[in-house]
Amino acid sequence: MFKPPRLKPGDRVATVSLSWGGPSVFPQRYQAGVLQLQKEFDLQVVEMPNTLKDADWLARNPKARAEDLMQAFADPSIKGIFSTIGGSDSIRLLPYIDFNVIRDNPKIFMGYSDTTISHLMCYKAGLVSFYGPAVMLEFAENGGMFPYVVQSVKKTLFSSEPIGEIKPDTGGWTMERLEWGDPAHQERRRKLTPSNGWKFLQGSGICQGHLVGGCIEVFDWARGTILFPEQWKDAILFLEASEDVPPPDFVRYFLRVFAAMGILRQLSGILFGRPYDKEERFPEYDQAILQVVRDEEGLTDLPVITRMDFGHTSPMFVLPYGVQAEIDCDHRCFSIMENAVID
Repeated sequence: MFKPPRLKPGDRVATVSLSWGGPSVFPQRYQAGVLQLQKEFDLQVVEMPNTLKDADWLARNPKARAEDLMQAFADPSIKGIFSTIGGSDSIRLLPYIDFNVIRDNPKIFMGYSDTTISHLMCYKAGLVSFYGPAVMLEFAENGGMFPYVVQSVKKTLFSSEPIGEIKPDTGGWTMERLEWGDPAHQERRRKLTPSNGWKFLQGSGICQGHLVGGCIEVFDWARGTILFPEQWKDAILFLEASEDVPPPDFVRYFLRVFAAMGILRQLSGILFGRPYDKEERFPEYDQAILQVVRDEEGLTDLPVITRMDFGHTSPMFVLPYGVQAEIDCDHRCFSIMENAVID
């Protein structure tokens, strides 16, 4: 895997709308995210030709969205690429992607949710990319970015030192919905729910492996395409569910397919993000995972951590694809063992 150069203050970064055209629907929300990229990280933000286009037009033109991504990678003045928001159809970009452009122009790419597809494109090209904040969400967080997110972005994207241990956020989490169309909401901090930390469901000892995963529903769409990863030996699979919060049966079926494909037995561990907005899903998802991994497959020593601070939850930390991570079940900690960017 190629690691991209780290970001530096003053760098130019591009914003791309690879799925839903959110910036055209809620321009003030998009601008709030841009402001935080400038204020917190001293980055120069540029839009690609179609980033701000009408959402309906973008929905009809996946080729134009793909061209934005290719142009952003090919432009040597752009040092990073940030997804504006997720959606549901970035799989439609696949026919228009030139993997050589990504491979020959390594740079930071970050987003989550439907952006999982674009991450798998980078992974196919051999480039480390970053499952983390989007412009209209974490960067545009109501009342300003959460310190936990700022710290993770700086440590992961701006430093070439090994990332090290990732600790649970202790300040509380939120998925409160505040209407983006009301400008007054932008300055109001969302209500926080006390965090009880992560849950180590099972496992023993210390296990290491490379990180790969994404939004569970979107990742499932890649099966049968050239994007589906081939190297699963010793991988640490990270998964999280979208705001649709699929039923526990979906998680169960997904893992059963991975078991049937021989993938589960190759893994070094499983990480699962905190489900969106529904605390009743926490134990239900845990049980679905244990039913397949422990009860059906007998993988009682496979480390599994759930309710983690990534994906469709706020605040979140950044996960870099392809780099080595470690799960220490004895001390109940998770670490990213190497740097994700280079000088």
